[in-house]
Amino acid sequence: MAKEYINPEAISPPPKGIYTHIVKDGNTIYVAGQLANDKDGNLVGEGDPGAQYLQVWANIGAALASVGATVNDLVKTTTYIVGSENMAAVRVAREKVAPANPPTSTMVIVAGLARPGAVVEVEGIATLS
Repeated sequence: MAKEYINPEAISPPPKGIYTHIVKDGNTIYVAGQLANDKDGNLVGEGDPGAQYLQVWANIGAALASVGATVNDLVKTTTYIVGSENMAAVRVAREKVAPANPPTSTMVIVAGLARPGAVVEVEGIATLS
């Protein structure tokens, strides 16, 4: 089965087309790191890590929906958070959107992300039954 490379219309396109939001390889779905961008590429929740996390999660949901999956199909996520001071707000927001059967997860504190003002990025892997 051929790999599918997909940039869903529901989320802002990758800048200059330098990566793909979704790669589907058989029943495995790889979701590129999502920032808190709205559909037009504007940063949502600048200065508010909880709001950014909720937008990031909405983007992951939209990306997965483009291939017939949901956040309940996630098996692995990696969350990057700028500065330990943002961890508590992200954890509170995370509790609001966590699937019934949460995927495995890694959280990493980083010095910065590619987009100024962004403090949260999440990437994931999902599988379809």
